[in-house]
Amino acid sequence: MRALADLLHAAFHERDTRLYRVVQGTVWTLILTSVLLLVVEALLPVDSPALLPLRRIDVVLLSTFAVEILLRVGSYRPPALAVFRRPPGGRFRTHVRGRLQFLMRPIMLVDVVAVLALFPELRALRLLRLLRLLRSSRVFRYRNPFAILLQAFEENGVLFTLAFGVLGTATLLGGTSMYLVEVRDNPSIATLLDGMWWALVTTTTVGFGDIAPVTGLGRLIGAVMMVAGMFTLALFAGIVGSSLVSSVVSVREEQFRMSEYVNHIVVCGYDQSTHLMLEALRAELDLVETRVVLFDTHERPRDVPPEFVWVQGDATKESELDKVRLTHAAAVIVPGERDTTPQAADARSILITFTIRSYLSRQRGHVRRRFPLYVVVEILDSENVDHARKAGADEVLETRKIGYAMIAHAVGYHGTATAMSRVLMSGAHNVYIGVLPGHRNEPVAFGDLLVEMQLSKRGGLVVGLRTAAGDEVINPPKEYVVHPGTQLLYLAEQPLLDPPG
Repeated sequence: MRALADLLHAAFHERDTRLYRVVQGTVWTLILTSVLLLVVEALLPVDSPALLPLRRIDVVLLSTFAVEILLRVGSYRPPALAVFRRPPGGRFRTHVRGRLQFLMRPIMLVDVVAVLALFPELRALRLLRLLRLLRSSRVFRYRNPFAILLQAFEENGVLFTLAFGVLGTATLLGGTSMYLVEVRDNPSIATLLDGMWWALVTTTTVGFGDIAPVTGLGRLIGAVMMVAGMFTLALFAGIVGSSLVSSVVSVREEQFRMSEYVNHIVVCGYDQSTHLMLEALRAELDLVETRVVLFDTHERPRDVPPEFVWVQGDATKESELDKVRLTHAAAVIVPGERDTTPQAADARSILITFTIRSYLSRQRGHVRRRFPLYVVVEILDSENVDHARKAGADEVLETRKIGYAMIAHAVGYHGTATAMSRVLMSGAHNVYIGVLPGHRNEPVAFGDLLVEMQLSKRGGLVVGLRTAAGDEVINPPKEYVVHPGTQLLYLAEQPLLDPPG
């Protein structure tokens, strides 16, 4: 007997067992078959002789679903029994209470309602079984939105019980009162159920008008029920708003995880100064082809332009990086925070960079990329540049130091800051990086390379090199030896050479 109980528990509750997967696969097949039978039945004429065997098959399938629910409930093991010792009577009560609580879960109630399709008039309820496929299948890679909503209902069960309790009490009290007051004078109210129907319609503010009070006292009861209905709806709105907001946010995050975004750019962090960077990204990129995802712990600010995607999360936690499909991104930008000290801002930027690299190292066996994710980090204090590089930053920008250096240089050489600003700003001449021609596989002098490339005739100006080791050489002499794998830094109005990667 114990072996049979263990076998049933594994079949219906232990997700990691092969038996559980076999049972679920069988159930899914039966669900699809039942839905297909409903579609076929709807297409056949009402007097078709094929309807009778189809309905018999459907009754067998629905009966199988009912047996499956009974076995699932019967094989459930209340967690309290694993913690507390109970006398025989207490164990029995715990078994009964635990199974009833399991049966009252929203995820189970959907299946129970679907079995009501055994009644011919309720055959369409079998379509509810499709929710079983959606909540059980692996189409949702990270978190199942249906499971999120059902979990929210379970966690806030007391609140929803209160709301339905208030609705039930108002309906019962109002319906009984209306029946007792108007049963002799109102031909529309012949039974207590008629009074209940009127009370429910009035409380929910639907107001079909099929039943209306005709006596003065009945109208007074109706007025009280209308006011009670407004308060009941307000109670429901408050409970739903307070309990489902976080769940809806999770579903929105799941929507992005399931999206087809690839080769996008992730910006980890947002403050009041980030809008300047967004303007630069808008000028630099085609935001239709290359989507920009803003990733921060706060809710989306109202001033964020609609073409930028917002995902709420913490970039310092590896478990949160799945939200922005980091394995599919082209680059990550980690801007420095302006609403804290430079040391604190740099510490957070370095932590984010280290977290990103740690996360990617765990994904290497699952995702094969043509090129590694490029991480650009803004550092506010020069002492932290090496720390950012060691954490895994591909490129570190000392924005404050660069700005102050341009200001100081402009004092001695007027106009240089303006010229450099034009170089850095998109829309004018900009700095680009390109690879050497494919046939160049041997060292060459820098001067000879300039003559061979002839970028000046195409509107470009070579200003430096990036060696294979990643070092930048600005304005090298003509005799400087350029080795294979070196990349060119050049000024132009648009890219003239193939970019790296």
